[in-house]
Parts: sequence; C-alpha cells; structure tokens
Amino acid sequence: MKIDFLTLFPEMFDGVLNHSILKRAQDKSLLQVHTHNFRDYANNKHNQVDDYPFGGGQGMVLKPEPMFNALEHIEQTAESRVILMCPQGRPFSQEIAQELSESDHLVFICGHYEGYDERIREHLVTDEISMGDYVLTGGELPAMVMTDAIVRLLPGVLGNQQSHEDDSFQDGLLEFPQYTRPRNYNDMEVPEVLLSGNHAHIDAWRHEQKLIRTWEKRPDLLEHYDLSDNDKKILENHKKQLKNK
Repeated sequence: MKIDFLTLFPEMFDGVLNHSILKRAQDKSLLQVHTHNFRDYANNKHNQVDDYPFGGGQGMVLKPEPMFNALEHIEQTAESRVILMCPQGRPFSQEIAQELSESDHLVFICGHYEGYDERIREHLVTDEISMGDYVLTGGELPAMVMTDAIVRLLPGVLGNQQSHEDDSFQDGLLEFPQYTRPRNYNDMEVPEVLLSGNHAHIDAWRHEQKLIRTWEKRPDLLEHYDLSDNDKKILENHKKQLKNK
C-alpha cells in the first residue's frame, strides 16, 4: 500500500510513522508513506495557502490551488482514494478501516483553519471521513489514527494474521476478556475454562463473553448484530442472573 499525506505540518508524522507497527510495515516493504507540505505548491510569492471567505465570516479558508497542484504532483490511479478529513464526513469505523485496507493507494488531505474551499471537496475528493462528532485543530491526528487502524489489517503486517480478527468491532462485537500469567494474583483467579485445554469450550466461553460485554458496554452495537437463538438465550440467562443477585 502507498499512502500520501497532504499537510502543513509533515514533521508531525515522524514519530507515528517511524515506530511500532507502521515502521514494521515499511521495513517489510508492505507500506510506502510520503508526506507533502502543500504550502510548497502555492503559486504565490508568499506561499499563502489560505484566504478570507467570500461573503464574510470567521476564520480563514484553505485555497484550492495548493491542493490541486499537490495532487497533480502525486501519481494516482483510477482506484486511488483521496480522503478528506472532515467533521461532515461519515464516522470512521472498523468497517471503513477494512474497506480502505483493500486499496493500493490512499491520499489523506489534512486541513487546518476554518475549512476548505468547496471546489476541493467537489473535484478532488473520493471520501469524506470524520473521527467523531467533535472538531479538532487539523486533520493530522485523525489521519494518523486512521492509518494505524488500516495498516494493521494489511496481510503480513501483524505477526499473527488472526490477531486483528479477534479485535473489538471486527465481527460487530467487543473483544472477550484476556488473561495471562500468573494464574492466581492476589486471590484473583483466571477463569477455569481457559485452563481446560478444551478449545471448543474456550471458544464458546469467549463468544459468550463477547455478547455479554457488548450488551453491558455498547448495547447499540447489538442493534446491527444478527443474534442467533443461542445468542439470545445467553443474554437472557445473563439478565436473569443479574436480577437474582
């Protein structure tokens, strides 16, 4: 995968891109990343990238020329995804991360100031994505978060491909509880089923825990999850146990 970042602050990406999973992906030649300061593509002597909005209003708006010029400089294909980090976009999710991980080329436009000239949105962008219902100073942090979520899904990036398959949200549920040594810590025991060696029982317990944890912490996720009859029975039994406590 190739990822290009259009930003006024390319140095912000150095720490994130050069450590941990993202660095490992680059070392394995599974990922190429490039940062571009779109100020370098401004066609005026002061390299100005923003201006006052027509019609008046607060703040400054990013000009179209630097973005158009920068994207002309970046080699793209018909399948390239140009992503505008924008609070008006669709909320980022694990499903979107999976979708974008199947692309060969992503371009993130990281804006600043009050907003973008609308012609950038209309003529350059394929996707508008938001990190949530709040506003940040710029698009750099959301682009980094999205990149981490996307790249870890690429085949070969994680040591064990199944690692991300058990993640929260991957199948619509939250992840099951995890335990490691010691078996007993301050009289707090590891569930016996995990020590049984019976993988069918362990899988069943983990699925049950995922259902219960999702119902307790994020019940909204269950509205979009296809509960089986056994799933419904598990949740009903759990609710009864809570009432009887």
